[in-house]
Amino acid sequence: MTGTDGSEQNGRGGDGTIRPHGFPWRRRSDATGHGRKRRRRGEAQPDGPAVDADSVTFRLRHREPALAGVRLLQEVGIPGELLDFAHTGHTWTLRLPRPPVRRMEYRLELRHPDGGREEVCDPGNPLRAPGAFGEKSVVEFLGYAPPGWLDVPRVGGTTTDLTIPSRLLGADVPVRLWTPAGAAPDEPLPLLLAHDGPEYAALAGLLTFSAAMVEAGRLPRHRVALLAPGNRDEWYSANVGYARALALAVLPALRRTVAVAGPVVGMGTSLGALAMLHVQRRQGGVLGAMFLQSGSFFDRRLDPQERDFARFTRISRFVAGTLRGSPTTEQVPVTLTCGVAEENLANNRQMAAALLAQGYDARLVVHPDAHNYVGWRDAFDPALVDLLATVWE
Repeated sequence: MTGTDGSEQNGRGGDGTIRPHGFPWRRRSDATGHGRKRRRRGEAQPDGPAVDADSVTFRLRHREPALAGVRLLQEVGIPGELLDFAHTGHTWTLRLPRPPVRRMEYRLELRHPDGGREEVCDPGNPLRAPGAFGEKSVVEFLGYAPPGWLDVPRVGGTTTDLTIPSRLLGADVPVRLWTPAGAAPDEPLPLLLAHDGPEYAALAGLLTFSAAMVEAGRLPRHRVALLAPGNRDEWYSANVGYARALALAVLPALRRTVAVAGPVVGMGTSLGALAMLHVQRRQGGVLGAMFLQSGSFFDRRLDPQERDFARFTRISRFVAGTLRGSPTTEQVPVTLTCGVAEENLANNRQMAAALLAQGYDARLVVHPDAHNYVGWRDAFDPALVDLLATVWE
C-alpha cells in the first residue's frame, strides 16, 4: 500500500539540533465523523444502497450521457464476476449477498461509450469514509456501530512538532508529539510510537482515542509520538537503515525532549506494522511491546499478487527469516489485528503463530472489516487498550 510523502526539511539548526516547527501535513477529513449526517443502518437512500440482514442492493440513476457499464470497486473479497451492474431504463443495479463484514467501503467505476473509465463515490449515498487515497462510499450493515469512545469526554492535550535529523537516512524524520494537559517535559510518562502517525491521527482518531482512554481512567497518562512516513515504501520495507535510525536517532531525540517511563510501545498499519516488527527484531531493547495492524508480512507462497512491489524480495526475505526465528531477539507482548476480508489475513495468521511459537506473548484479533483506517480504528478498543494497560501497569 503506497503512502503519502509527509517529509519535512525545515526545523533543523546548523548544529543538527531539533527545533519545534510547523508541519505541512495534509489536512484530511476527521475519522470521527462528527457533524456528518448519518442515516440509520438498513435505511435506503432514494438512489443509494438498500441494505437488509442478508444482502445489499446498489442503485445508480444515470440519464445523460449514457454509460456503457458500471462496476463495483471493493476490497471485501467479492468475486470479480459478480461486480458488474445490470441496466434497466435509467437505473443501474447490483444485488449482492452480504459479505463477512459489518461495514463496506466502495467506489463505482463508470464505463463510458468511448472506452473511458472513471472512479467515483456513489452519488446516491451520503455516507463516506476518509482514506489515505481519498474518500470512499460506505455501507453499514445491521449490527455495526462506531466505537463509543468517539463521543465521550476526553482529557485535553498539546502537540509539539519536531524534526529529527538522521544521517543514516540522509533525511529528517518529522514527529508530532502529543502530551496530556498539565504534563511537564520532565514528567516521566509512557510513550506510544506510531508509524504513519499523521494518518493514524487524522483518519483513525488515534489522539482522540488516547485522550478518551486517559479521561476514563482505562489507560494511564501517556504521550503519543506520531511519526510521518517520509519515503514510506523505502523506509517501511524492512529497511535496516531505517530501523537503525529509529533506534539511534529518533527515540534518543524523543527521550532528550521528554522523560519516558516504562516500555515504549510501537504500532503501525500495513507496511508500517511490518517496519515496527523489523525494528524490534533488528534493534534489541528498543520496543517493549507492539500493536501491529494488517501487517504486510509478504510471503512468496501466500502473496504472489504482491511480487510487483519494488521491495517485495527484501520484505519476503525478512519475513522468511522471522518465521525461522532469525535473528534471535527478546520476546515482547504483541497484538496483531487484521480484517476478515483482507488479503493479508493469511500472512498475519502465519506471523502470529510463528511469534507465539518463539515465545512472544502474541495474539491475533480478526475484526469484521477490511484494509482501511476506520476498520483499524474500530479495533483499538479493546485490543489496543488491553495491550497498553497490561504493558504499562
